[in-house]
Amino acid sequence: MIHQYKSNGFNIVMDVNSGSVHIVDDVVYDVLPYLEKKESKEEILKALANSYAPAEIEEALEECHELEEAGALFTEDIYENAIDAFKNRPTVVKALCLHIAHDCNLACRYCFAEEGEYHGRRALMSYEVGKKALDFLIANSGSRRNLEVDFFGGEPLMNWQVVKDLVAYGREQEKIHNKNFRFTLTTNGVLLNDEVMEFCNREMANVVLSIDGRKEVHDYMRPFRKGKGSYDLILPKFEKFAESRHQDKYYVRGTFTRHNLDFASDVLHLADLGFKQISVEPVVAQPEEEYALREEDIPAICEEYDRLAKEMIKRHKEGRGFNFFHFMIDLTGGPCVYKRLSGCGSGTEYLAVTPWGDFYPCHQFVGEEQFLMGNVEEGIKTPQIQAEFKNCNVYAKEKCKNCFAKFYCSGGCAANSWNFHKSINDAYDIGCELQRKRIECAIMIKAALAAEEKEN
Repeated sequence: MIHQYKSNGFNIVMDVNSGSVHIVDDVVYDVLPYLEKKESKEEILKALANSYAPAEIEEALEECHELEEAGALFTEDIYENAIDAFKNRPTVVKALCLHIAHDCNLACRYCFAEEGEYHGRRALMSYEVGKKALDFLIANSGSRRNLEVDFFGGEPLMNWQVVKDLVAYGREQEKIHNKNFRFTLTTNGVLLNDEVMEFCNREMANVVLSIDGRKEVHDYMRPFRKGKGSYDLILPKFEKFAESRHQDKYYVRGTFTRHNLDFASDVLHLADLGFKQISVEPVVAQPEEEYALREEDIPAICEEYDRLAKEMIKRHKEGRGFNFFHFMIDLTGGPCVYKRLSGCGSGTEYLAVTPWGDFYPCHQFVGEEQFLMGNVEEGIKTPQIQAEFKNCNVYAKEKCKNCFAKFYCSGGCAANSWNFHKSINDAYDIGCELQRKRIECAIMIKAALAAEEKEN
């Protein structure tokens, strides 16, 4: 299975099963569809006779056959036959999303968490509940040494003392159990101050800073409850925080909606402010929401990704490069086989914990009572839910089987699939279209930078 496309002057060919990527000339590019249909040399020569000389076609065919023999073109899928072993692997929990605060000091219009309430009530996690959650993680992590805990909300800084206390408890337990905690934090910045920054720089492996881009965009979608915008308050804090972390191990993370389909301008605005680690992601919302993305928006969004990719190449050449999360792709190592097949591990390796200690498959399922999995007191009480998520992989989804992006997106987000189709084994269609485009752009950027390096 191959995927070929043209982008920014490059003819790009992906061999899906091996992960090989080739930049080819026009002759090879035009020969490949015939080879994929297993047409004979004579048929190919006849079909392309008006476009290329026979010698050119024969040379292209020889190059393709060499790549095929080297295992870099038209390779077989080696993963599908191993899927049973994959599904039967032991379940080990390695990460928790602690909902340290079901409350928020902003009223973001697109918030899936309903200003922190998650279809429920406002609440702050107690130290005792958080402590039991960490104990559960340690007890269910098996031999895995590296564990991850994300402090999430609502707004985690509204429960800052408990965050600090749980980090201290985790550090104590590391020594006792030979574990290593990687703590992360997501914040809207309203309560960010020097003390929080100092603590995070000492203890947090990564920090996500929520900002949507340009002032008018951010203030419209992320206001306080009385309507005032939050941009002017948080921006200086975020700039200071990013510099204090040496422009590393953080993200400024935004959301674009139907109100700013020119979102590349928001990404570039953040880059112009000096941020080097940027993520601006599409909103996921039901179509009746006025800010929701719709199918008719897809062409404009794809054009915007192209615009952003070309500008990123230009800035890299000028020494002004930055990272854009959705264009970051590893073509050499990449994720392990389990990650390629099943994605984030929600419901199995990764769980969300509510302020009162209930377990859900991930933060986006919180409040959906049919996905309540257990609690910190009793552990997992519904193993059938865990089994359902364990069997969720790219081969369980009809939409994924013949998609070139399946080993990059790993089947997409289970929560998005549930929200749009009431099945975790389906896929959010708009999200799929945009993911495919982002992968194409990411690979094109790699091609352009490799070409530049070769020239130099």
